Amino acid sequence: MMTMMMGEKWAQLGSVIGSIMFAWAMFNQYFPQQLRDFILKYGRKFVGFLSPNIHITFHEFSGEYFKRSEAYAAIQTYLSDKSSMKAKNLKAEVVKDSSQSVILSMAENEEVTDEFEGVKLLWASMKHTPRTQSFSWYPEAADGKRYYKLTFHKSKREFVTRTYIHHVLQEGKEITVRNRQRKLYTNNPSQNWHGYQARKWSHVAFEHPSTFDTLAMESKKKEEIKNDLAKFSQGKEYYKKIGKAWKRGYLLYGPPGTGKSSMIAAMADFLKYDIYDLELTTVKDNTELRKLLIETTSKSIIVIEDIDCSLDLTGQRKKKKKKVEEETKDPVSKMAKDEEEESNTKVTLSGLLNFIDGIWSATGGERLIIFTTNHVEKLDPALIRRGRMDKHIELSYCCFQAFKVLAMNYLDVDSHPLFETIGHLLEETNMTPADVAENLMPKSLTEDADTCLKNLIEALETAKEEARKKAEEDMRLKVEKEEKEKQQVAQEDVKVDESLAKEVKENCVEVVKG
Repeated sequence: MMTMMMGEKWAQLGSVIGSIMFAWAMFNQYFPQQLRDFILKYGRKFVGFLSPNIHITFHEFSGEYFKRSEAYAAIQTYLSDKSSMKAKNLKAEVVKDSSQSVILSMAENEEVTDEFEGVKLLWASMKHTPRTQSFSWYPEAADGKRYYKLTFHKSKREFVTRTYIHHVLQEGKEITVRNRQRKLYTNNPSQNWHGYQARKWSHVAFEHPSTFDTLAMESKKKEEIKNDLAKFSQGKEYYKKIGKAWKRGYLLYGPPGTGKSSMIAAMADFLKYDIYDLELTTVKDNTELRKLLIETTSKSIIVIEDIDCSLDLTGQRKKKKKKVEEETKDPVSKMAKDEEEESNTKVTLSGLLNFIDGIWSATGGERLIIFTTNHVEKLDPALIRRGRMDKHIELSYCCFQAFKVLAMNYLDVDSHPLFETIGHLLEETNMTPADVAENLMPKSLTEDADTCLKNLIEALETAKEEARKKAEEDMRLKVEKEEKEKQQVAQEDVKVDESLAKEVKENCVEVVKG
């Protein structure tokens, strides 16, 4: 009996569906196009009047040249996690410059729900396919126009338009930044800036493994730097409030091998920033420097390594005073110097200062400018004063805490009986983290932690002995130099005495003759 009733219901439903399809076919075939459009238009308005929901559409392409909408891309990224967990029909896309191999998103005519601050909203992925095929210069739009449709209750209009949509777009952009493939840029010579697909910067994927966890440095100092970076990255409104460009300068200085490049890589990993490695020796003048700066993006680190070697920043203020003297003394050497200066960069100290904190430095935003040097004393004070290089970080010789980080990195050892001996030697000996790491690295399959730690102890004792011998040699040379100076002074005194005696004798002779 029950089976017969279900069969009758299905038969009635099939009949109703058939009738609707027949009526729709007759409507499309016999009603004029204008009348159909009129009926559909006001039919939608009538349904919309009765419906409590509001719909907002976000199209994939907008504008005359079919530029992909940033809002659509942000929504797609935002919905990616939700659609991969909830939607049944998904499509996979390879996104350029992303750390993820594929991004999952909703297929056409698929829906997912989202909840934000207790409000439920419905997202639908739609596609409008034109009835007639037409030629298009843009293959992306040839197979139909894609768009997202957001549906919500009309009582939540103000909340959605003022709060929710802003949240979706902002979150989508932040996810894109977190997932993007970070890049390492280097500037091209200006003669390569023109032509087909010419670029001022070339880049490769930045995959440096250095992080603050692997950085050989005191824990307290690392936390201080991380807190400073976090404060900067979240300081957009603060920098706007105080009227400063959203940038910060770092000066990394210390002997070679103390980890300046590793520090930069760790900063980029912590902030998820790109790196622009600026080679100043290939920049012809200040104008080119400004053009390069304009081409950099936000959320990036602009690095000038070995700034003391890139430009003569120490002597530029004194050159003008000495120029006249050099011209009169040696005209041949002057011509050679002029030829050398013509071939070198004409970037000036003032141009570099304007690059750091002048008007042009405000372009973009959210950028770090980092200088590295092995000889901080050689730099012009105007270049590294606070406000330009806001934070000075000294990277010095390896301490015991830094050694423990390296021991864990290279040997997976956090404690060992030899640690105490190594700690005492590090207090008495200057050895860079690079040299310590080289001694800790196993050189064969037979070397274990004990062998590597003993190798380090031997290297530290050797370095200690060499330092002692050097100190003794320096002391000997100093004493010899002082003795030599004393002898020279004594000889000069003798010469003065002889000269005076001679003069007195000559005066006496003249008196006698007179």
